[in-house]
Amino acid sequence: MGQKVRPTGFRVGIMTDWQSQWYASKNDFSELLVEDVKIRSYIKKRYKGSGISRIKIHRTREKVVVYIYSARVGMIIGKKGQEIDKLTKELEDLCHRHIEIKTMEVNRPEVDPQLVAEDIAEQLQKRSSFRRTMKRAIDTTMEAGAKGVRIQMAGRLGGAEMARTESGMAGSIPLSTLRARIEFGFAEAKTAQGHIGIKVWINNGDYLTVEEGTDDAANAQASKVSKKPARQGKR
Repeated sequence: MGQKVRPTGFRVGIMTDWQSQWYASKNDFSELLVEDVKIRSYIKKRYKGSGISRIKIHRTREKVVVYIYSARVGMIIGKKGQEIDKLTKELEDLCHRHIEIKTMEVNRPEVDPQLVAEDIAEQLQKRSSFRRTMKRAIDTTMEAGAKGVRIQMAGRLGGAEMARTESGMAGSIPLSTLRARIEFGFAEAKTAQGHIGIKVWINNGDYLTVEEGTDDAANAQASKVSKKPARQGKR
């Protein structure tokens, strides 16, 4: 189980919060779910090079609030906020609802698995050696303060005739430990020989000892995970 499970989904509702936060009746649920996917894919496609880590969506009766977590917030906001106004209008035309966009900066892109995966994909598209790219990414992530990192690539690596899987790892990645802050990212490199899938796992420490003021610290506090040892049997 620890090998196959996606760490983000495994911890949702326990240590982390949902990426989409809203409630709907059975009749509206599927429509709103598809709308969320449309919003995310539209933003990702429009701002391909702006280092978008994740997109959170909060819905109320009146409006939809979209939080964009990006390493290059300036590209999304634009000059005097022109770009963000344009995006708001385009999303309102797409969804036919009142949209509000909020941008959040990712301070440490080196330890964000989604951004690391996208960076590797970009390097592979520029015909970089996959082994050198993987090693450089692992070294950079560990130097930035990560407790552990694992990278897996699958496809026609190096233009080989037969597709295969290669992986590299440093530090520790305890997938079954729920309090371990393990984050997951996935990207695809569209090379001339075919697509190469890149998966990245990064261990950013413990949810109970994360920096104060972050989303994860708030979530860990809200879930009130006890630091006491497991109950011992009667003597």
